[in-house]
Amino acid sequence: MGTGKLIGKVALVTGASSGIGAATAVALAAEGARVAIAARRMQRLGDLAERIRQAGGQALPLEVDVSDEAQVSAMVLRAIEEFGRLDMLLCIAGVGVAAPFQNTTTAEYRQMIDVNFLGLLYPIHAALPGMKRQGSGHIVILSSGTGRYIHASTVYSGTKHAASAMAESLRREVGKDGIRVTTIEPGAVKTEFVAQMRPDVRQAVETRLGDMEQLESEDIAAAILYAVTQPPRVNVNILTLYPTQQA
Repeated sequence: MGTGKLIGKVALVTGASSGIGAATAVALAAEGARVAIAARRMQRLGDLAERIRQAGGQALPLEVDVSDEAQVSAMVLRAIEEFGRLDMLLCIAGVGVAAPFQNTTTAEYRQMIDVNFLGLLYPIHAALPGMKRQGSGHIVILSSGTGRYIHASTVYSGTKHAASAMAESLRREVGKDGIRVTTIEPGAVKTEFVAQMRPDVRQAVETRLGDMEQLESEDIAAAILYAVTQPPRVNVNILTLYPTQQA
């Protein structure tokens, strides 16, 4: 049970069907926010929405591919139509192949760029006009520690470096409009992310991680909650979180 810090606020979370996105949606709802939850897997979104409602919250599931600009624009409009406003946009959706450049296909390049970078730009572009009109808003971008510390994941790291750079530039641009921008850069997190990789890549990543205790999705959600519950005068620019044992 939360303390109600986000009562009256509306959040839109992409990548909400599992992992960090789902944990973030639950954390925001527990603090009183009404949440629109977006992803491609509608069944999972439905289950998450029901979980939030059972806990006394409000949730709107939206089936969306963040690499499709038209779908993303419709997503933002639908969230505002349902809840009347949009205070927080949390761009959590992402894909990755943690492999060297030559061991990554051009199709995988495109998918990572489409989801990890364009999949940020589209929802931000759609949400900004409304935030500017209301004179407030908070955009949270899930980047990655690999955007700073590169290790055998060239294209994925490139997309995350681009995400972090874009976020900081955006923060400087929209702060005058009362809009905050926060970048989250986690290290290894125990989610479905690695399990969904190609078998050869997955094995290499699992070997590299070994028996290290990874971060949990709830750890990242707690960091996000910290950022979005600060007073309007405070912009938490970047939060970097690593497992204690990760080198």
